[in-house]
Amino acid sequence: MTPRWQLGIDLGGTKIEAALLTPAGELHWQKRLATPQGDYDQTVATVATLVHQAREQVFGSFSSSGFSHLGFSQLGFSHVGVGIPGSVSALTGRIKNANSTCLIGQDLAADLQSVTGCPVRLANDANCFALSEASDGAARDVAVVFGVILGTGCGGGLVINGQIVNGANAIAGEWGHNPMPWLTPSEQRFDRPCYCGKTHCVETYLSGPGFSGWASHRLGRALTPPELVSLADQGDEKAKACLEAYAHWLARGLATVINVVDPDAIVLGGGLSQMRYLYERVPQIWSDYVFSDQVVTRLLPPRWGDASGVRGAAWL
Repeated sequence: MTPRWQLGIDLGGTKIEAALLTPAGELHWQKRLATPQGDYDQTVATVATLVHQAREQVFGSFSSSGFSHLGFSQLGFSHVGVGIPGSVSALTGRIKNANSTCLIGQDLAADLQSVTGCPVRLANDANCFALSEASDGAARDVAVVFGVILGTGCGGGLVINGQIVNGANAIAGEWGHNPMPWLTPSEQRFDRPCYCGKTHCVETYLSGPGFSGWASHRLGRALTPPELVSLADQGDEKAKACLEAYAHWLARGLATVINVVDPDAIVLGGGLSQMRYLYERVPQIWSDYVFSDQVVTRLLPPRWGDASGVRGAAWL
């Protein structure tokens, strides 16, 4: 039997990444392209480009290994796994709850299969991230793992005993669209509208755009999260106050997850997960909000960094 390779696609808000794993599960090829902002057709075309390039990688490897007589239909992938910033409606089969709003209402699986000629399996990107880190990542030694993506949006995924938990409504782990808990009077003074139609969603506080917009207003100039961290490291008091506020918001949001799911480990992913300050400070704070006399849940950085989501997609 000809060995099969595994291809994962991470369809993010700013980048679309492909990763090709060998039949043994080792990374063979990886590539990123910019996400066509707000353009569904070009997004589908970009994914198709990556799939075709991955096929070329497999064909070259088999050609050099004596399998040059085989065509793409006999080697390559049985399917393509795609992590998306949303979920598939069980009612319509179309995308729902996506912060990349051009995907909403689209039959993404069918469209991708049409242009690639390959079966497609879709899963929420945070579920893919959690699966990767629970399988051979930072939380590989525990049973219940909650994965968080702090990036363009604020996703969450739940893996129990190595299996993704989707839930009856395909929204398990969607903590980002619960309200930020325990708001202070000053936080309640100004609404934070979310694309979902509600206000004060956790995502409006903890996503990259949400946090950067708030911090930039406080400091009087536009700053990315890495620039804010650098400024805080230089001793800027306003920047340090912004980071402390973010740690409190993250601790409050995750405390509600612990109160409901009680995971062994929470793994952070996405661009804001690189703020090392969070891994020490957040567990110090969340003890004030978790309904227990102790909190043994571990808060962990990802083993596979920002490539973890695409690895999980490859294993779908």
